[in-house]
Amino acid sequence: MSRTVIAAASTVAAEAGASVADLGGNAVDAAVAATIASMSTELGIVSPGGGAFITIWPPRGEPEVVDAYAEMPGRGLIAGATPATERVHMEYGGGMDTVVGWGSIAIPGAFAGFDVASSRYGAVPWAELLAPTVDALRRGFPVSQASGIYLSYSHEVIYGWDPEVAPLYHRSDGAPVESGDIVTNMLLADCLVNLADEGADLLYRGELGMALVRASEERGGLITKHDLEEYKPVVRAPSRIGLRGWDIATNAPPAVGGITMTALLTLIERNRIHGWTAPEVAKYAAAQNAVFSFRRSHLDGDTDRFVGSDLLLTLAEAGDLAAFHRSPSTVHASAVDDTGLACSITASAGYGSGAVIPGTGFGLNNSLGELELTSEGLHALAVGTRLLSNMAPTVARSPDGEIIVLGSPGAGRITSAVASVLMNHIVCGMDLETAVAHPRIHAEVFEGAPMLAVEPGIDTSKVQNLAIRTLPALSMYFGGVQAAMWDGESGLTGAVDPRRTGAIRVGGGS
Repeated sequence: MSRTVIAAASTVAAEAGASVADLGGNAVDAAVAATIASMSTELGIVSPGGGAFITIWPPRGEPEVVDAYAEMPGRGLIAGATPATERVHMEYGGGMDTVVGWGSIAIPGAFAGFDVASSRYGAVPWAELLAPTVDALRRGFPVSQASGIYLSYSHEVIYGWDPEVAPLYHRSDGAPVESGDIVTNMLLADCLVNLADEGADLLYRGELGMALVRASEERGGLITKHDLEEYKPVVRAPSRIGLRGWDIATNAPPAVGGITMTALLTLIERNRIHGWTAPEVAKYAAAQNAVFSFRRSHLDGDTDRFVGSDLLLTLAEAGDLAAFHRSPSTVHASAVDDTGLACSITASAGYGSGAVIPGTGFGLNNSLGELELTSEGLHALAVGTRLLSNMAPTVARSPDGEIIVLGSPGAGRITSAVASVLMNHIVCGMDLETAVAHPRIHAEVFEGAPMLAVEPGIDTSKVQNLAIRTLPALSMYFGGVQAAMWDGESGLTGAVDPRRTGAIRVGGGS
């Protein structure tokens, strides 16, 4: 039996992965089990009815990405239907708007992707992957710190409008649940038992899916029976990059997170950025600004992301930053076992629609309502189009056999978080824990102005053309990297981000 290290968003998730490894599961089994647990217990941060990307690198073979992200619904609907949505505002992240309601729900893909990953690589039966989460939902689990923070902003506008949903996120006196509260979800536990017994097809061709379709028809959603029946995960070749002898594989187009991170790492190498001195911070800020400006102009919205991605990589290889300008909710789990099998999963349900499949506790996404990813309009995409995503689950292998599996939540900050950790470890020589904890920067547009968001401890005195916005401490705004590592000398290790609660567990073996 192999031994597996799991780095996940919470203790509940890490222990779910470890318990599956103890039953003979491998890294893919552990990562899937941990992600199912996160999607079911990280209240508000994510929900089961979301999408996911799964990067898998077997010990003898090429890496691949299972694209199980959300998709534009509406097959067979009469043209001109008016989806039921509401635009809401909350002060999360300094203030933001999102769209909730049944009309914000895209076709959920995560469980279809988990089924594909399990079928292709798993070592234990499908039902074993869901059992730890069922147990946690029935026994009771603690509300995480990240959930407590997010729900303090979102509990009313997102999770308060549906009387069936509100009790799942609130105490009996109407106040939102807080970090450390012990909660249960018996309806979702029963739902997952049925999914364990009948397989993922229960959501796409079975009664669970039909319940979703009926509710969508009755309450102003767009999801149809044909949408669920025709949804298919797509297995893709990943985006690849070499960095200082390392081979790095990450999410591929039509998602934009992985290709953006690949371009950023290419610029780190081409512009000889190898530390955090003031001049190097200035170069790194300029590289981020160039790449993220290109993403906003050429990749966001209803564009040909494959053509734009090719251009992005061409510009990055040239290393000419001027050429670039000419032209939140997520969870992550990383696992690697001592056979060398590595699995990185990032999953998202947007900011939450505030809806569940009636009678099941199965929360649903608002992926059509993420305004920063839908610049072309909430419902303007062609039916069947994969939605835009910043997620970048990543696996990296060194020439001497070291394997790092990592990824992060954090919307647009996913790219800079993952790239910074890889730079810190591979280029700057930091150990994994230090690389994850090191302060970060992120080039963005904030309140309409080009800005560099900065954590304390970074010397920005040489940065040009960007205003500086310094946060008072390490912040979950900059993501929450979960990293697992294996090498022949130190064995299995991991690192969790101090910006969010997370946990590392090792399972399997004798």
